[in-house]
Amino acid sequence: MSGYLRFAALGDSTTFGIGDPVPGGWRGWARLLAEALGTTYDVSFCNLAVSGATAASVRSGQIDDALAHRPDLASLMVGVNDTLKSCWDPGRVRDDLFAMAGALTGQGAVLMTARFHDHAAVLGLPGVLRRPLHRRLEQLNEVWDDVHATYGGIRVDLAQRPEVWDRRFWSVDRMHPSELGHRLLARSFGTELQRAGYRFELPALDPAGGIAPNWRRDLAWIVAEGAPWLGRRARDLGPWAVRLALTEVRRPVTPAAVAPAVAAGAGGRPGARPAADGEPVVPVA
Repeated sequence: MSGYLRFAALGDSTTFGIGDPVPGGWRGWARLLAEALGTTYDVSFCNLAVSGATAASVRSGQIDDALAHRPDLASLMVGVNDTLKSCWDPGRVRDDLFAMAGALTGQGAVLMTARFHDHAAVLGLPGVLRRPLHRRLEQLNEVWDDVHATYGGIRVDLAQRPEVWDRRFWSVDRMHPSELGHRLLARSFGTELQRAGYRFELPALDPAGGIAPNWRRDLAWIVAEGAPWLGRRARDLGPWAVRLALTEVRRPVTPAAVAPAVAAGAGGRPGARPAADGEPVVPVA
């Protein structure tokens, strides 16, 4: 398998490349993968991703350009921003994702998707906030499971990657991958493409070509981008989060439900504490 290869990348800030700065802008996992594919193929790559994108905005603002590119490979990674909005509507997200996946594969593209890890746990949010957000993420992953079952292609399950718990794989905000995280994501998709029959050199994990992180640049990014983003999310999601947090706090806990878990440990393993929804099991020292 060789020759000309068209690759279109659709999605939000992760595919846009936030967290992997290079001179002149951002690079990201999709560009790293396109460059790796270029070791064997003549690659035409277009990155249509937009920071902050939702499933609806990708459908309205990216899919037409992607279809015009007539891609052989099409990555579609979006939905996390939807879960962080007060107007979260899994039914609408499902409609948007199925419409886009159907259009891309209908042109013959191999669809590239992902299942998402628990962002709230990586951020270290308290359980009363993390649990409801985790439930939303599970709903999103269920939609992606159905998309993959219907349209096939390749996908990476981030929830099964131990690296997501390694601080080195995240940028300063812990929402976007660092250069190392982007390289891991590119390499993970590359590995799946190799299994599908594509032959090329996998993206390297060693840093190269990017701008090394430092506290001044991180602080400038937080002031210019991170804090305003957090402010927008707080205004939108804050009232909903407070209501759910109060519900969690007031929810009664029955001794009958707690005692067996405490006695046996999480998952029935002695010497472990029970894990909350989506929380990694941590052995008790």
